[in-house]
Amino acid sequence: MNKRFFDAVQSPFGATAIQQLDERKALALTRDFPTFHHEGQLPPDSDWRTWLIMAGRGFGKTRAGAEWVLAQMRAHPGCRIALIAATLDEARRVMVEGPSGLLRLASEGEIVQWSATQRTLWFENGAEATLYSGANPEGLRGPEHHFAWADELAKWKHPVDSWNNMQMGLRMGAFPRAAVTTTPRALPLLRRILEAADSVRTGGATSENPHLPERFIASMKDHYGGTRLALQELEGRLFDDVEGSLWPLDLIARCRVDALSGEIVRTVIGVDPPTSANGTCGIIVCTLAADGIAYVRADCSVSGASPEGWARAVAEAAHHYDADRVVAERNQGGAMVRSVLLAASATLPVDLVHAAVGKAARAEPVAALFENGRACFAGEFPELETELSGLVPGGYEGESKSPDRADAMVWAIWALLLRGKKRTPRIRVL
Repeated sequence: MNKRFFDAVQSPFGATAIQQLDERKALALTRDFPTFHHEGQLPPDSDWRTWLIMAGRGFGKTRAGAEWVLAQMRAHPGCRIALIAATLDEARRVMVEGPSGLLRLASEGEIVQWSATQRTLWFENGAEATLYSGANPEGLRGPEHHFAWADELAKWKHPVDSWNNMQMGLRMGAFPRAAVTTTPRALPLLRRILEAADSVRTGGATSENPHLPERFIASMKDHYGGTRLALQELEGRLFDDVEGSLWPLDLIARCRVDALSGEIVRTVIGVDPPTSANGTCGIIVCTLAADGIAYVRADCSVSGASPEGWARAVAEAAHHYDADRVVAERNQGGAMVRSVLLAASATLPVDLVHAAVGKAARAEPVAALFENGRACFAGEFPELETELSGLVPGGYEGESKSPDRADAMVWAIWALLLRGKKRTPRIRVL
């Protein structure tokens, strides 16, 4: 971009001049992306399959993603494009109808129809863009696309499964590609994308967007400057590990296997009941195999469910995985926890355990089991792994308010391998 031209536009005189333009001319000026883009908003000129724009909030990621989609549409008439966000509602509000969405940025006549009910944009040249949700991986199983735009990947409820299904369907045309626009988060999937040979990355800090008000930048620095939140959300930095983590990312990767290596001896479901109506009930399925190793098999956690709702989820998991026992924390209303679980299934074998020490102290001996190879992850569990990476000696420094999934896993592994041992995390069974 011509800096002298941009400085002139940003000056009080330039701003006044723009305000005096009629709506059509002002809109045309705002759509002049080749002039007004800034560093990091254009794709690198190389043979990449995935372009990752990982930057701070307000950097202009959404605008870059939408402009890239429009460029592919114009260059490839009749192409099929996937638009994926954390939810269908966010895909509609941000990627399509938002201030930097496709409806606003497309030239007049380029979009001939938009149907929210059919989740599809139809373009004048025959191209189509369809909306998908990162919370519904199965919706991406089957459809084929030339291009994909994945927005805020770090917020997806099922990032790994959704990403894998999208990638397997990204096979139309001579050179299918995906653009990812996201703020950083300690997700193994993001690290996997970054390390792929056919991936490229651009991005930067919030302050690098010259179109943001200076007062906003100053306010963010005053309120959050020097904090981890600022480094992640404003500077766009991806943290590999929480310092002192009991489950650093390399340990999680080292302990991952594709499947159980022996016959099932026993299966336990760990449950950490929610403390509020909108909270998460951690429900983690763990199995002890004949080789003496405990495997994390499934994350069946639910959020925002009623007591009957999360109890039913526990019962369904117990039935599906043929669980021998359910171990649930009783600190938050023990009698109620038992009655709710038994109401969901009268035959559910339930043990209530009392947490005599903090979450991190309970987790330390369990982390040691992973370190010495006696516990593994049978698959990928992004939400659980993110919480585990935030557990440090003496506390929790993760992104979520509470490590519900991590706590549930600790209870299950403890019941399989540490229960009855002299050196336990000082847990009392009631």
